[in-house]
Amino acid sequence: MKKDKLKIIYEDKYLLVVNKDSKLLTIANLKEKENTLFHKVYLYLKKKNKNNKVFIVHRLDYDTSGLVIFAKSLEVKNILQANWDKVTRKYMALVDGNLKNKEGVIKSYLKETRTNLVYSTNSKDGKLAITTYKVIYENKNYSLLDINIKTGRKNQIRVHLNDIGNPIVGDKKYNQKKSKVNRLCLHAYYLEFFHPITKEKLQFELDIPPYFLKILKSVNL
Repeated sequence: MKKDKLKIIYEDKYLLVVNKDSKLLTIANLKEKENTLFHKVYLYLKKKNKNNKVFIVHRLDYDTSGLVIFAKSLEVKNILQANWDKVTRKYMALVDGNLKNKEGVIKSYLKETRTNLVYSTNSKDGKLAITTYKVIYENKNYSLLDINIKTGRKNQIRVHLNDIGNPIVGDKKYNQKKSKVNRLCLHAYYLEFFHPITKEKLQFELDIPPYFLKILKSVNL
């Protein structure tokens, strides 16, 4: 598969679901305008029909891979965003070490520094963040978690797992452990929501990234 080729999981005349690669911006920032998932989707749809439009519904971090929804009209975008609290979003995270509690809920209020570092606080002037997790596999070095987020705060999963002493493997921002891993091991693998127009229940699920399995089989990285 070509590096720039879109990994389209689902498409109809109202929306598009794409599997985003790690190390790719969802939307443009001040430094990068074109090498983004949004721009690739835009070019893909314009090639099909010059009158096509595309709207971002949500985003993933630059280092996070997985499922992203795009709308083909402002109406569809607005419906999805207005019902975003009803969307089920699950992630796979590969973390350092083993967790004392094999499943649980992490809850805190998140705040952001001027240097864009997010941290947990008990102060309610931050934004409430709730993350549930369950260990689905572990060895002596790593644990693979199934994660469901109840809120969608910036860097939420990364901060919460670091808070409990099990930072995500390859997280250069929150994991201080030196590692040979060259990507963040966080993958948005599952989405479930009702179609904004047809009202049909849509479910999308991706496999465990092969890179995660490679690390799990390694002695230590």
